[in-house]
Amino acid sequence: MLSDPYPCFCGRLSVHHAPSLKMGNTIRALIAFVPTNECQNYLLGDLQEMPLDKMVDLSSNQLRRLPLHVCSFKELVKLYLSDNNLDSLPWELEQLQNLQILALDFNNFKVLPPVVCTLKQLCILYLGNNKLRDLPLELSLLQNLKTLWIENNCLTQLPEVICELSLLKTLHAGSNALRLLPRQLSNLQELRTIWLSGNLLTDFPMVLLHMPFLEVIDVDRNNISYFPSLVHLSGLKLVIYDHNPCRNAPKVAKGVRRVGRWSEETPEPDPRKARRLRMAKQDTDEVQAPASPVPPLPVSEKLD
Repeated sequence: MLSDPYPCFCGRLSVHHAPSLKMGNTIRALIAFVPTNECQNYLLGDLQEMPLDKMVDLSSNQLRRLPLHVCSFKELVKLYLSDNNLDSLPWELEQLQNLQILALDFNNFKVLPPVVCTLKQLCILYLGNNKLRDLPLELSLLQNLKTLWIENNCLTQLPEVICELSLLKTLHAGSNALRLLPRQLSNLQELRTIWLSGNLLTDFPMVLLHMPFLEVIDVDRNNISYFPSLVHLSGLKLVIYDHNPCRNAPKVAKGVRRVGRWSEETPEPDPRKARRLRMAKQDTDEVQAPASPVPPLPVSEKLD
């Protein structure tokens, strides 16, 4: 009878026996393919009990599957799985109902695993640097989500389901292939920063003109040739528009910082204040105008 060589193999391995760091990484990559408990425990290292800080970081471990033991830490608040080879997640992850931060960036996800949408306490979700082409409608269940990273994916349009995340404050959607933004984006009354650099926008997204609560707008490295006035965006603090073939700089209110061509030019002033200044100047000019000189008396009158 053939015995399973992996438990014994994994049980003998330790950092002290690894001939080099490179060899250790190679071994970890091989073990990641083996679904036995012993191999999963090897990948977890000494992580057998719930960490006191309620955080597990398994980033850069060449994981191809999530060790199921992690799903038993039901009080876990932060889970970092960045920079692995994951393309799916087990349904057992649903047990982590206290999870607030989940990092899945730098993996091989082509679709968002459905189990992610069951984690209703999530506040921050990192999905950048994957191969996502869309997001599921079930993402709308994450009504506590405040920060979403979807940069460096394969998105050709911003998924409309994002517009249903009513508490969203920060959206990172750079380095995709976006050409338009949905009108429903203006429904996100809590959104304060939107990062859209490195997309395919040819026009400044008109929906952003109806979002006066935005504080940061980043449209760097797009194909925008003309910028409308942003003076009316009362909450705006920073606009980044560099590396666009634009023929003008966006006009902004006083105190708003601009990063891009012609950014050193004076921002457009408040039109009401400018009108008051012009009127005041006219009044001053009239008050200070010298009186007309009295014409000299005729010679005949002088002799009298």
